[in-house]
Amino acid sequence: MGSKPRFDFVKNRNKFFIVSVALLVIGLAVMLFSGMNFGVDFKAGTNIDLVVGKQLDKAKVEEILHTLTSSGDLKSNFADPTIGGNNSDRVSIRFDDVLTDDTVNKIQKAFATAYSAEVSKEINTVDPQLAKELLLKAVYAVAISSVLICLYVSIRFEWRFAIAAIIAILHDAFMVIAMFAIFRFEVNLPFLAAVLTTIGYSINDKIVIFDRIRENLRFAKLKTDEDLIALVNDSIWQTMARNINTVLVVLIAAGSLYIFGSESIKLFALAKLIGLTSGAYSSIFIACALWYLLKRKSLRSSKKKAAA
Repeated sequence: MGSKPRFDFVKNRNKFFIVSVALLVIGLAVMLFSGMNFGVDFKAGTNIDLVVGKQLDKAKVEEILHTLTSSGDLKSNFADPTIGGNNSDRVSIRFDDVLTDDTVNKIQKAFATAYSAEVSKEINTVDPQLAKELLLKAVYAVAISSVLICLYVSIRFEWRFAIAAIIAILHDAFMVIAMFAIFRFEVNLPFLAAVLTTIGYSINDKIVIFDRIRENLRFAKLKTDEDLIALVNDSIWQTMARNINTVLVVLIAAGSLYIFGSESIKLFALAKLIGLTSGAYSSIFIACALWYLLKRKSLRSSKKKAAA
């Protein structure tokens, strides 16, 4: 066991449990009272991408839309327009209702008139039934992937590792969801992809530490809680450099996507950044502490049997 004074992850576990629970409770409260900011993928409506060919100004875009609304040509509420493209010549507008072809043509014509340019359009429409089906399938995807991971860890390691892993990866998935709920970021299909890949990266980090714990268990003589705490802390520190280097490489890639990527991929990259950070955090501060609590219980029960 190491002799140098190092941070004790296990003994400080309650601090990290409180931080995680607080963030998740706040996110859950926001979800219950305000709901998620669903994009057109999960919410019935129409998303229109207009390519004007000239640099767009957000204030002018909103003015055009408000003019259409006041004249009665547009009767649907719309979300905050997103301007993108190489020269800021593309605007994406999400409407809460499924727009008719006539309304779409009026919007296209209004932009063409305002900017004296030829405007091309791309329309993405989701009806209410399809939106519900996509949302339900998204929940199924997260649930099935979590169950399969739990089965794999149970077979590869033991049930205590599986329970600790499944709680920790669900923590990471819900942390991404909670952050998007709190800050009202848009939830769409790329967001779902980010949550699923977060689960994959998260379990990878945890498997590395769990594998080291299992190796150390082979040679350890666990007589007291202190022995178990020392084993878990040593296992975490022994894999710390590997975990940090792995996470940093992926964070740099996700950060580059967020900074230099287009508007359509920024939210995916942001969800990845949150998920990767949460995954690294839970691997060190949550998953190992949960396994310790489960193992400590069995260790104490073995002592009682031996004493009896």
